[in-house]
Amino acid sequence: MAQPDRSEHVTTTTTTTGGAGMGVIIGALVVVVAILAYFVFAGGTDTASDSVTVTVEGAGEAVEGAAEAVEGAAEGN
Repeated sequence: MAQPDRSEHVTTTTTTTGGAGMGVIIGALVVVVAILAYFVFAGGTDTASDSVTVTVEGAGEAVEGAAEAVEGAAEGN
């Protein structure tokens, strides 16, 4: 009696996912870090632009008795 043909056919399918998605995520993170680094380190060394001058005009009569009022309030407590 002859043996039947028992050849086996094995199919292996390998699916890799996440490669393209991971590349997009890493690329976006690199761009965000580059933008943050630009804003952090691009401040420069020009300290003259950091000075602020504030001038208040027209308060003449309102501030004439301010010092006495503050001293009187402090003595009353």
